[in-house]
Amino acid sequence: MDSPAPLHLAHVRRVLLWLPLLGLTLAALLTQGHWEGVWLAEWTGAPYPIALAPGIVLAVFTSAFLCEFLDTSLGMGFGTLMAPLLLIIGFEPLDIVPAVLMSELLTGLAAGVLHQHDGNIDLVGDRRARRTLGLLAALSVVGAVAAVLFGMQVSNPWVASGGIALVLILGALTLAGARRPVRFRGGGILLIGLVAAFSKGVSGGGYGPLVTSGQVVCGVPAHQAVAITSIAEALTCLVVLMGYLAVKGAPDWSLTLPLIGGALLAVPWATPAVRALRESWLRAAIGALTLVLGLVFLVTLLG
Repeated sequence: MDSPAPLHLAHVRRVLLWLPLLGLTLAALLTQGHWEGVWLAEWTGAPYPIALAPGIVLAVFTSAFLCEFLDTSLGMGFGTLMAPLLLIIGFEPLDIVPAVLMSELLTGLAAGVLHQHDGNIDLVGDRRARRTLGLLAALSVVGAVAAVLFGMQVSNPWVASGGIALVLILGALTLAGARRPVRFRGGGILLIGLVAAFSKGVSGGGYGPLVTSGQVVCGVPAHQAVAITSIAEALTCLVVLMGYLAVKGAPDWSLTLPLIGGALLAVPWATPAVRALRESWLRAAIGALTLVLGLVFLVTLLG
């Protein structure tokens, strides 16, 4: 059935109730950032901390909100878009990676709960959805561990080139088959899960486009694919984050609060949007965004 599911009054009420919380969270972050920055500058003589400046907090919060809405709606985009944006703002890579991983861990779990609540997936009654999630989650953990252990020994340009090629192929296949029924193929899930998790651990990105579009190509309904990706990516981020902290140690967490605040507040807005989209429209959007992100990866690699 390709018709969109109706939005219930509860979804509309949730979004309306979320608006004051959104404003209060942003106000609290701006206030905290301002006074912490002033206090540190006065007592240490250091320049005004970039991560605590009110304008920077606003930029991070807003970017995280928009990128996470896209990610929860279509199963990809948060890490791919936020990492270069944070670099442009002025943050260091060693601070960006753990902050993004922590944010994706929390938002992935929250999105999984709300996708289940909003009917985008039924992990209780749908055995195949549970098996797909379990398989992807297990493969994601294995791939992430392998990336943490052996990633430094792999030629990153070659890994990146292979990942980009696969993203572009899957995006094209997803877009081409947006209006056609696809037979479920569990074997393809095996390969997609391992490659995507390894890519996440080595480069920090590429997981969402690979897993979401890969599931759709393998016959998983688009609404389920988006929900499954959110949960599986959260588990992958947990493993990669633990490995990162074990190797690199604790980073400066000042970036994490506005990043998580903006991202978490986007999730309750995004899951009803997934429910409201037709299956064919959602497939087409997933395919198009996968191609766009694949081209972004390519331009980044060549640049």
